[in-house]
Amino acid sequence: MDFPVTFHIFGQTILAHPLFEAVGMFLGMRYYFFLKRKSKEKLSFNSSAAVLIGATAGALLGSKLIGNLENPYTMFDNFSFQKFWSSNTIVGGLTFGLLGVELAKKVVGHKESTGDLIVFPLMLAIIIGRIGCFLTGIHEETYGIPTDSVFGMHLGDQYLRHPVALYEIGFLIGLWIVLKYVQKQKKYPSGFLFQLFMLSYFIFRFFLDFIKPRVEIVGNLGTIQLVCICVIIYYIYTVKNTQTTYLKYSR
Repeated sequence: MDFPVTFHIFGQTILAHPLFEAVGMFLGMRYYFFLKRKSKEKLSFNSSAAVLIGATAGALLGSKLIGNLENPYTMFDNFSFQKFWSSNTIVGGLTFGLLGVELAKKVVGHKESTGDLIVFPLMLAIIIGRIGCFLTGIHEETYGIPTDSVFGMHLGDQYLRHPVALYEIGFLIGLWIVLKYVQKQKKYPSGFLFQLFMLSYFIFRFFLDFIKPRVEIVGNLGTIQLVCICVIIYYIYTVKNTQTTYLKYSR
């Protein structure tokens, strides 16, 4: 396979990453609305609109902000809006998307968790997007460092590299199976499934970034890893508090 994989659409050459990212978001949203129609939990129009706006605005801002802060030393060198807009990371999108949702819920006075329904559509969107990341090879910053391990692959240069996009796809498929099992037990409080997803994914991403090129900010940790630590601490506390509350009122 030659990297990057490109597609010719309407006379334009398009990289696999943005194409698969768009397809992932579309299919993820369709899956979400399908699950929402089947769900017994109904949100009012105001709550649904507020959550959607909060999640979208937060994810868009966070994805760009954290993506640019991956290398803060060059962020303002020859700054351009195009350069800022093209830098993205799902870690920033998830983190600030969460903040946006929580802020929106406070504005409309909605106190119940709204995250469980989005877990599997979100995972589907990420998996499809990561296929595009893999097919783009080293031409976007979603590749691994050189390795001599059996997993090494040529991704567009002379080095054998960790195919980190494939690692993430494998992790998400495994996590999907585990969370589906938890969901079938129906012995968890509202929001617990989303909390497990976020905690698991950010732990995985923290360790995954050790085998990705990164600018070290504190010690040998990059910006994404520092964000991961903050989210992991938050969700360890949140999961513990959720379980304690659930056990208290289910006795």
